[in-house]
Amino acid sequence: MKLTKTLLASTALAMTAGGLSAQDMADSMTIVSWGGAYQNSQLKAYVEPYLADNDGVSATWDESSNEAVAKLRAMNEAGNITWDLVDVVAADAIRLCDEGLAMEFDADELLLPGDDGSDASDDFGDLLVSDCFIPQIVYSTTVGYRTDLVPEGADAPTDICALWDLETYPGKRALEKRPINNMEWALYCDGVAKDEIYDVLETEEGQEQALAKLDEIKDEVIWWSAGADTPQLLADGEVFMGSTYNGRLYSVIEEQDQPVGMLWDMQVFDLDGWIIPTGLSEDRLARVEDFVKFATDTQRLADQAKYISYGPARASSAPMVPEDMKMHMPTDPENSKNTLLYNYDFWADYRDDIDAKFQAWLAQ
Repeated sequence: MKLTKTLLASTALAMTAGGLSAQDMADSMTIVSWGGAYQNSQLKAYVEPYLADNDGVSATWDESSNEAVAKLRAMNEAGNITWDLVDVVAADAIRLCDEGLAMEFDADELLLPGDDGSDASDDFGDLLVSDCFIPQIVYSTTVGYRTDLVPEGADAPTDICALWDLETYPGKRALEKRPINNMEWALYCDGVAKDEIYDVLETEEGQEQALAKLDEIKDEVIWWSAGADTPQLLADGEVFMGSTYNGRLYSVIEEQDQPVGMLWDMQVFDLDGWIIPTGLSEDRLARVEDFVKFATDTQRLADQAKYISYGPARASSAPMVPEDMKMHMPTDPENSKNTLLYNYDFWADYRDDIDAKFQAWLAQ
């Protein structure tokens, strides 16, 4: 009798693409992520369930995803790859793939079909933006503000350009210590049309325009590197407003009950997912492929949305997201009236050059 797709999928969990049995796989993994509420959602949704199903297997976390490109380059140069699976944004996955530091794969061979019977390539669809990128979530970078620090007589901020309005909304800002998102918002708030931002930003003049706009608030900015920084700065009242990932703000607002509001205007949509470093031994690769197959199935990606307000990358997972979480998703119609889609290809091409210019500007 012909095996059904579901039976094939369950069989695939026991054997990796390389054909190794469970006892031939490595018994440990080093997983790289971002820390904080996001990493906790990964732990609860699929790392703990996977370890519970695989006796004797352990997972160690490294919270260095913001340095993934540089560190993987260094590991490759040294010939010593110590990471097994790395969570990165899509643009970094494209760069790592182009440099041969991330493994290419066939989605329909590596990943399980959707619970609705769709092939993985169809279920993830356009979110498979690289031959090396395994999508997990759709998230956005947006801005939170202290509701109790809005000056008397002023309305709460409603648009992204409130970052530059120090007169109406005095106080420190928190912005990420990299050009991405900051440069786009700066050009937008300097009058550049949304659909022209990346055309302007690819020019020397456009880059200087963005930095000049950021100069207007530079002295009032606390620069952050970790996603947990802005939520903590907001909770402590050290900044009036600051950028971070929407899921981090959800945690501060809904779980910690802090006096924080979320500004959805010009939120920047982005993707986050896994890459598998090239150069892993056969047993390590087999373990990672087995874990990824489990961690990215329909149920596990839907489960992650129970713990953080990021949209699952699989279409088949979306109907399984809890109703009380849907209103907190960046893709909710009420939250996505004015958004910017992150340009993966642009930042894959220009990141190193613009980042060097941005860091030099910061040091001035």
